[in-house]
Amino acid sequence: MRLLAFALAASLASAAAGAADEAVSPDRTIRLFDGKSLDAFYTWLVDTHREDPLRVFTVVDQVDGAPAVRISGDRWGGLVTREAYRDYHLVVEFRWGPATWGERRNATRDSGVLVHCQGPDGNTAADGNGAWMRSVEAQVIEGGTGDFILVAGHDASGQRLTPRLTVRAGHDRDGEPIYDPKAEPREFEGGRINWFGRDPDWQDRLGFRGKQDVESPFGEWTRLEVIADADRVTNVVNGTVVNEGVRSSLTSGRIMIQSEGAEVYFRRIELEPVRRTASSRSSGPRSPSTSSSAPR
Repeated sequence: MRLLAFALAASLASAAAGAADEAVSPDRTIRLFDGKSLDAFYTWLVDTHREDPLRVFTVVDQVDGAPAVRISGDRWGGLVTREAYRDYHLVVEFRWGPATWGERRNATRDSGVLVHCQGPDGNTAADGNGAWMRSVEAQVIEGGTGDFILVAGHDASGQRLTPRLTVRAGHDRDGEPIYDPKAEPREFEGGRINWFGRDPDWQDRLGFRGKQDVESPFGEWTRLEVIADADRVTNVVNGTVVNEGVRSSLTSGRIMIQSEGAEVYFRRIELEPVRRTASSRSSGPRSPSTSSSAPR
């Protein structure tokens, strides 16, 4: 029955895929979180799907003096935008909470921002009961905020579909791919590409902080920007470009903010128009500046 439901959802998603040209490209600031409600989103959780009986996703009145979205992390899933988007500058500001859950109780606090989400809900599992969707993830995790993860999904037949992205990347001490704007471009199909300063001694333990981390310390707010400009995706953390890829096989879709075992607050979730320059209109790799041109 679950496979049949997933096949139906996949067929509907396939029909919607033909409407990719209808994805919204912002011409002004769109406040996905208006400070009051989650109206711009629906919720998705493993097993309960669009029902949220444990209130994993809520709006709280006061976090450091302002309202925020609280994601408890108690179940795997995410907040998903009702609309699909393309060509935008996403700005989020997040702060970790103290709670951690289940198998990640003593592991690094973990979340993520998935852009260009494609296909039906839950398609990371072949039966449609997965936590995520096929997408390009801007990782949000202690020590690894700004990594790329190319999240694979499945179609109605169960075939696995994996995003592709070209990144200037070298190798760290342990042979893992790591963003290096001076390296030769490499095409990746699936997997993770580390942000340029990820500590080679990174450990999956609660509270880990690397020597070069640009994410704010625990208890402080971090600003993450994801600039989706045609087939280029750029991750910016606290004003520093930490990762960039081009020739993305995905260029539009919904946006999903993960619940993945750690409490996290988001006080700002906004889309701004892309500020294009002559160089940004090219899909070829370039060496980016070390800071974002967006206002801080």
